[in-house]
Amino acid sequence: MTAPDLPAELKAALDTKLHGLSRHDAAERSALISKTYRDGGHSGAIKSETDALAYALARMPATYAAVTASLNALREITPHFAPTSLLDVGAGPGTASWAAAEAFSSLKEFTLLDANPALRALALDLGRDSTRLREFAYQRGEARVALAASEAADLVVASYVIAELGDTERSALTELMWAKTRDTLLIVEPGTPSGYARIIAARAQLIASGAHVAAPCPHDGVCPLTAPDWCHFTQRLPRLRAHKQIKGAELPFEDEKFSYVALTRAPVAQHPARVLMQPVVNKVEVSAKLCTRDGLALTRIPSRAKADYARARRWRWGDGVVEE
Repeated sequence: MTAPDLPAELKAALDTKLHGLSRHDAAERSALISKTYRDGGHSGAIKSETDALAYALARMPATYAAVTASLNALREITPHFAPTSLLDVGAGPGTASWAAAEAFSSLKEFTLLDANPALRALALDLGRDSTRLREFAYQRGEARVALAASEAADLVVASYVIAELGDTERSALTELMWAKTRDTLLIVEPGTPSGYARIIAARAQLIASGAHVAAPCPHDGVCPLTAPDWCHFTQRLPRLRAHKQIKGAELPFEDEKFSYVALTRAPVAQHPARVLMQPVVNKVEVSAKLCTRDGLALTRIPSRAKADYARARRWRWGDGVVEE
């Protein structure tokens, strides 16, 4: 499985861009951009090179970690999937492309789409000397227009993108992304109730269009969760020194909450159950909330069942668990 921290090439490229950057200015811009996103804004708040760098420092590590975790789950379920082409929709500084390049050595063609010129320029700079992303195309333009003009790809990724659109635009973009998907479409959103709601809406729309869920769900049926519960996962990631400075943080790590869905043209051979929250482990038993092909299940594995108990002790939130 791919590690959640930024690859060495990307860290080095970011360090090069940071020379001479005022951490104070970057921190101020990062706080403003983050507030814009939390309030339902979009990448139009990023207007300059400093804005783009501030955004990359504040959000690139967490977005990379979330996309990587989602791709790891996909790879576990579809181990023979070896895409050669990628469409990165709303690519920003290229975060999802870097994650996909690390996850799939088979990828040769990378097409990144984004309307923001500052993020596009940063992505080009970061990928200029990469051994994996050296040959990539970055098309500028509004998502649907740029996507419509693009060739289909084996893997299409939209990470932290669809929140920027209204319901009608979101539905149209989702349909177009699926039309451009030869094999697998991955959508990743913040792990909030609203992010989950967007994932569920896209999931339902695409299942109606003939898609099959690969992950995280073990079925193509209606999500069994009801409010106030929602499906989301968490990925812990290390913080770079500059990352800590920008955020004014002391801890050497942070936990990114995210929701995602990976959909495929053909049904997958085997669906594991999914661990929906961190299991509770004590000397008597392991208790875990699972989403199974038959719905929700609260599973208890007693310590007297030594082999099963030992296995369940290793379960983590988000893991796939093979059902007996």
